Amino acid sequence: MGKTIEIEAADGAAEAYLTGTRGDPGVLFYIDAIGLRPQIEGMADRIASWGYVVLAPNVFYREGRAADLAPHSDLREPGAREEFFASLGDRVPGYTPDKSGPDADAWVKTLLERAGDGPVGVTGYCMGARLAVRTGGQFPGTVAAVGGFHGGGLVTDAPDSPHRSIDDSTAEYVFGHADNDRGMTLDNVAELEETLQSAGRPHLNEVYEAAPHGYTMADTSMYQEAGAERHFRELEGLLTRTLR
Repeated sequence: MGKTIEIEAADGAAEAYLTGTRGDPGVLFYIDAIGLRPQIEGMADRIASWGYVVLAPNVFYREGRAADLAPHSDLREPGAREEFFASLGDRVPGYTPDKSGPDADAWVKTLLERAGDGPVGVTGYCMGARLAVRTGGQFPGTVAAVGGFHGGGLVTDAPDSPHRSIDDSTAEYVFGHADNDRGMTLDNVAELEETLQSAGRPHLNEVYEAAPHGYTMADTSMYQEAGAERHFRELEGLLTRTLR
């Protein structure tokens, strides 16, 4: 349904998957730590089928091409997902805000060139949820919707914690947290709720019962159909309310 394009990002050319009909409202899709791969493309195609232009960039372009960074084993097999994550090294923690912020300029610019007039939405998964929240704060007035699903590290003690960017945002938020997630505890969820309320942002901030971290990703052992389908319903509702 879509195609791979090249974007001139902050530090070089980056692949991105682009899908949907030109002129439809735009949605920026932030990948998880596993990377840009067929699973991401399929999810982006499904969102595009609702009437959106969807852009999913390879945020790890500094490390290599998407195919080179992708896992070479079936992450649904016992232990394979854990083995893959153990091999990532500094790939995820190394993608710091000083890199992701300038990259977001390129992603949003490219999306706006292909989408219709009006605001855009952002959705992110695992580490991508952090990027989605930061992008919402980086582009007030442009980003009207932020979705974050099984995200980790959304709330930290750091001065640049992702949740602090909500104060600068004009977006509506939908969060679907994994149950018993060490990277997003119930205390973290409560602090995120306080931030959303204090900022006056319309939102849903929910824990999906029995949904493991990574529940949307059907190409891994963490997939949970109930959580994945609930996420699609909530995301479609968010985009309808804010971009239509």
